[in-house]
Amino acid sequence: MVGAGAQRRGAAGGSDAGVIALHGPSSSVVLEPRGGEPPAWRWWGPAVDADGLPPLADTRPAASFSLDRDLPLTIVPGFGTGWFGPAALRAHRAGRHFAQTFETVAIERQDNAVEVTLVDRAARITLVQRLALTGDVLTLSASVVNDGDDTLEIDWLAAGTLPLPADCETIRSFTGRHVAEFVPHAEPMPVHGWVRENRRGLTGHAGPPGLFVAGSGAGWHAGRVHAAQLAWSGNHRLLVERDDEGGWVLQMGEALTPGEIRLAPGGSHATPAMLATCSNVGLNGAIQAFHAAARAAAPWPVSGMRARPVHINSWEGFYFDHDEAALKALADRSAALGVERFVLDDGWFTGRNDDTAALGDWTPDAVKYPNGLRPLADHVVALGMEFGLWVEPEMVNPDSDLYRAHPDWALHVDGLPRLTARNQLVLDMGRAEVRDHLFDRIDALLRTLPIAYLKWDHNRDLAPAADADGRAVYHAQIEGAYALFDRLIAAHPDLEIEACAGGGGRIDAGIAERAHRFWTSDCIDAVSRVAMQRGFLHFMPPETMGAHVGASPAHSTGRSQSMAFRTAVALPGHFGVELDPATMPADDAATLAAGIARYKALRDRLHSGRVWLGEGPDGLVWQAHGEPDDLILLVTRVGPTALRRPPMLALPPVAGAGRLRVHLIDVAGEADHPMPDAPLFATMRAEGAVLDGDWLAQAGLPLPAMKAESVAIFRLTAA
Repeated sequence: MVGAGAQRRGAAGGSDAGVIALHGPSSSVVLEPRGGEPPAWRWWGPAVDADGLPPLADTRPAASFSLDRDLPLTIVPGFGTGWFGPAALRAHRAGRHFAQTFETVAIERQDNAVEVTLVDRAARITLVQRLALTGDVLTLSASVVNDGDDTLEIDWLAAGTLPLPADCETIRSFTGRHVAEFVPHAEPMPVHGWVRENRRGLTGHAGPPGLFVAGSGAGWHAGRVHAAQLAWSGNHRLLVERDDEGGWVLQMGEALTPGEIRLAPGGSHATPAMLATCSNVGLNGAIQAFHAAARAAAPWPVSGMRARPVHINSWEGFYFDHDEAALKALADRSAALGVERFVLDDGWFTGRNDDTAALGDWTPDAVKYPNGLRPLADHVVALGMEFGLWVEPEMVNPDSDLYRAHPDWALHVDGLPRLTARNQLVLDMGRAEVRDHLFDRIDALLRTLPIAYLKWDHNRDLAPAADADGRAVYHAQIEGAYALFDRLIAAHPDLEIEACAGGGGRIDAGIAERAHRFWTSDCIDAVSRVAMQRGFLHFMPPETMGAHVGASPAHSTGRSQSMAFRTAVALPGHFGVELDPATMPADDAATLAAGIARYKALRDRLHSGRVWLGEGPDGLVWQAHGEPDDLILLVTRVGPTALRRPPMLALPPVAGAGRLRVHLIDVAGEADHPMPDAPLFATMRAEGAVLDGDWLAQAGLPLPAMKAESVAIFRLTAA
């Protein structure tokens, strides 16, 4: 084993006894140092004992039509020198020195991490690859330094390169668009390769740049699943490529544009982090590992996360039609329902009567708010609610004072049209003066008003993204945005920020280090939200998932659902309301108030512990939050049943949990024409029915009859 501290390695062709092994609770990473050669991959997967392994070279007979020098998969596979799979680095000096041969000059091992420093003396490059295993999440990142005396151009630098075993069967990933995020897809492993590349300059509405690779027979609760995601909010490339030895290679990294990264002598470039995990208990094990990583990285204050407050957002109730008296009345009605945070959305600043003007001019509109925002904010706070405000700092309308004063601050390419989307352009966040201006404007609002929360939007893709010199700045744009987030949080450590990008267009592990909440989608149709929210939970924990009760019919789809169903679908996330309560019938208002009270009673359990997702027979889907001896179980039926009687629902998470008391809290759905009942469910509604965990895991939980668009809400506790 390599000890702590830097270890010098021998000349090329030498060999080290032993391996470098990183162990998590249920997974292992095994590398083999090879003297001066880059360390080779031996294993990434379920936990193994790596002691006493024979050297990799002793297990590999010579292959026909191959180089005389064996080149196994290493942590940094090179380009152009005999490895014909995906390379970790693609770089050159004006077209020369495009091939790399790295030698290991140092391996530093600290705790459950390793840092490998490699040098290519001919190409004059130093590359450092880092791997750290925290729990069962492996974090990989790489950086390059230009050791030469001329410019080094970087076309590609992988955050990490990982091996996938030969018996992988399926890639699970997501696509999406505005108001239709997180569309799941399962594909067989590729014969040649699989690539997801994003060139929008933004994470995109498909969700985080990530994937799940399932082994033979793997499902929600059992089997081996490898999963990874890139902690980056911009262009990205995910790659799975078949090798000719029967396995696959997984890589992730930032997708760079031509000429974007040009390193001067001594210059450096670092990748975003790649988060990878391997579960031997199915998809849910990988999901839970991602949740643990996101929670550990979240920017909560030192005191930690407090209970997630119920929101009211003004957007779908008022859009741009701001009227101070009407908004105060909205605040009154919201407080009466139990709302805890009031968020004033787009339309509050000077000249903002629609989406064609004023974006970038962050001063309150004197016509709508003659005395500024202070009277409304104070009214909200006096009602016992927090005050939040919508902003979109990275954007500007051409019809704005900011753009008229600084047209050069917008991303553009001279000679090409300045392409608008939602009538707006994008500010160059790579420029310090732009970031300083935005910080000063937002900081002034935060210092002069009781603002506890910012809803931070980003309503377009980047096209084109070039600076004043005409060079691509996709990378600098993301780094600049991160810097502004970080500066504001440092100046206002109790401030909470929601990441929104036309809904779910910026949800990823990079922005998760700077945002306390995500807006999952601009679609609040509860039927659509069922699948979207399950997709979200593949990567991020429920307390960060913005889940609102919207109007009926839904503004994005025109479909109608009962208030009970809408509140139940929003229940497991960070609950909110996106409508004007004045438009609701009295019975809907009562149902919404009851749903808010239920959320407050259950949120501590919903937002702590683990999350399991599952599928049942007859179109049922379910999710469970907590721990096996204290679970909130939500069973959702979207379409009507095809069976005479409800099926039993197997619950693998409670196997071995012993005797459990099952309470049926509600069957939330359309109340007219009640469904037939049975005596067991009356018991569940009263003192609770006691059943054994193994019985529930194998035979299943009896379910009440459920209509389409309904949610059965249970609580299971130790008996």
